[in-house]
Amino acid sequence: MKTAILGFGVVGSGAFEILEKHGYEVKRVLDIRPHDELGDKLTANYDDILNDKEIGVVAEAIGGLEPAHTFVVKALKAGKSVVSSNKHLICTYYDELHALACENGVTLRFTSSAGGGIPWLYNLRRSTRCDDIYKIMGIMNGTTNFILDAMISNGSDFDEVLAEAQRLGYAEANPSADIDGLDTARKTAISSSIAFNTIIKEENVDIFSLRYIKKADIDYITSKLGKTVRYLGFGIKNENSVSAFVEPTLLDSGALESNVNKNNNMISLFGEGVGRLSFYGQGAGKYPTGNSLAQDVIDIIEGKAEQSDVCVTLKACNDGCERAYYIRTSADVNYDFFDKVEVIGENKFITTKKITVSKMHSVAKEIYALDDSAFFAGIEE
Repeated sequence: MKTAILGFGVVGSGAFEILEKHGYEVKRVLDIRPHDELGDKLTANYDDILNDKEIGVVAEAIGGLEPAHTFVVKALKAGKSVVSSNKHLICTYYDELHALACENGVTLRFTSSAGGGIPWLYNLRRSTRCDDIYKIMGIMNGTTNFILDAMISNGSDFDEVLAEAQRLGYAEANPSADIDGLDTARKTAISSSIAFNTIIKEENVDIFSLRYIKKADIDYITSKLGKTVRYLGFGIKNENSVSAFVEPTLLDSGALESNVNKNNNMISLFGEGVGRLSFYGQGAGKYPTGNSLAQDVIDIIEGKAEQSDVCVTLKACNDGCERAYYIRTSADVNYDFFDKVEVIGENKFITTKKITVSKMHSVAKEIYALDDSAFFAGIEE
């Protein structure tokens, strides 16, 4: 069985090098750009891949929704297994693509779509076979962790550190997907779908952006509350639902997440039997993510990849999860769930009693209407 790779960017080229180095032939690479080093392996015509019976695995590394979605659907219908690093694609079309894979007797794998080079989804899926997972949480975006780690370590402000992250290539020129939580939300949705054997969509995930954090927040959180802050994605199993959300989160200084530095990731699962398992490493990059994509290809070639079932019994709902919150705002607001309020200059620094995630996100919209620079963070016990 031979492989085709769609897209020869950072991840696709990394997977190509790894597969070829270890003796797994990549017969075709689809890309519209010239790559002289690929010789006759390169094609801009997708039919060259679809009509080639020797190609049994298609590795999608194009990114975005189209044409990736169309290409993957055609591959599955043609009886070819698909692996993908595309979190946006998987998060949006997981139910459709999973059904197509089952209908056509092939496999859909996407280990590299959440965690990059960390074997997170692979081990999460394995853990669900003989344990009840009740929570997943973690640092799933290296850019936001780099920003927070630098703000805490150097006393810098957000804009200064973001500019440095862009200079170093950790953040895009338009960093919204990272700092506004879309990247983490997609990874949270995918991870929650696997952990709880259901379908969680990106739109089911409540998000607080990181872009409004200030040095004043870091100082207050550190000196007054004795905590640190990280940007985390959560999936939590409730009695009849799944809560999925992305929030800046206050943690004790001894927490594992508090000590993840620079642009590293760490994601954890919590099982009734196994307890906590945590996975740490580089969450992005040519060779880390390319390696994860290649591992999925090799599993399929060697017959080690199983297609999991999806049984949608738990719906997404953030009414079932409660936590306390930290708020910094200049707005003149007062709610009955406020616990402590300290006024420093123009700002109120607030900690709340426990309320549901959905209620806090609803209240946040009211506060943002009065103060568009307010900052919100959950408080992890």
